Amino acid sequence: MGDRHELENKLKGESLVRKGLMRSHAHIKPMRLIPDLHVIKIGGHGTMDYGREVVIPLVKEIGEASKDHKLLIVTGGGVRVRHILDIGIDLGMPTGVLAELAGKISEQNAEMMALLLSPWGGTRIKGEDLLDLPMMLKLGFLPVTHGTPPYGLFEHPPGTGLIPPHRTDTGAFLMAEVLGAASCILVKNVDGMFTENPFVNPDATLIPETTVDELLAMDMEDMVLERKLLYLLKDASSLKQVRIINGHKRGNIAKALRGEAVGTLIRA
Repeated sequence: MGDRHELENKLKGESLVRKGLMRSHAHIKPMRLIPDLHVIKIGGHGTMDYGREVVIPLVKEIGEASKDHKLLIVTGGGVRVRHILDIGIDLGMPTGVLAELAGKISEQNAEMMALLLSPWGGTRIKGEDLLDLPMMLKLGFLPVTHGTPPYGLFEHPPGTGLIPPHRTDTGAFLMAEVLGAASCILVKNVDGMFTENPFVNPDATLIPETTVDELLAMDMEDMVLERKLLYLLKDASSLKQVRIINGHKRGNIAKALRGEAVGTLIRA
């Protein structure tokens, strides 16, 4: 076997998986590209599927908030995602294919949301446009994108079942993390995280503030957000919390942007 060709650098000869190497640069904090950005994820199932009665007032609230805050709007898929997943699972589609199919639905919601927000500069963007956001925000655009992470056919195995574990909650969080955003706000159709699904058990208790470890220890049967997001939050470098709010109640987005105690705050 001949000698390996090397370029002189600090990682010369490294496997890139050595534990000591990981620890050696753990103190280095990545730059925060847009530290005053707020990522707002608009759920498809919890918001878009309710139609104009819920969506139009929410759009106006977001539009007004964009005058004072830098925002990135991220959309979910909703009922149509559930429909295509149901068909795909029944037909035995692999998880990566299901992720591809689901992503196309949240893209449709992003297009509609961008058009609704056009009076305030709403502009449809795609994943490859994220690094253009600093300039777009300076020019007065209100960027809107879909939340499905671009794993596509390379989606991670879910562990149990076939449903892709990384969906639009995790996609919104990953965008907020890579941009070094100030916050990630998940807009749902409930007041926050409850001890149980409040639509199933009306006596479920709202959890105003909690941590990742506390939620994982509860081992809930159901959650208002994707479980995978909790593990991502625990390992994040820039974003150390997410907030869940009810988008059906006017004023909640403004409160969340001001950092007020509304909904549920989940800390790393």
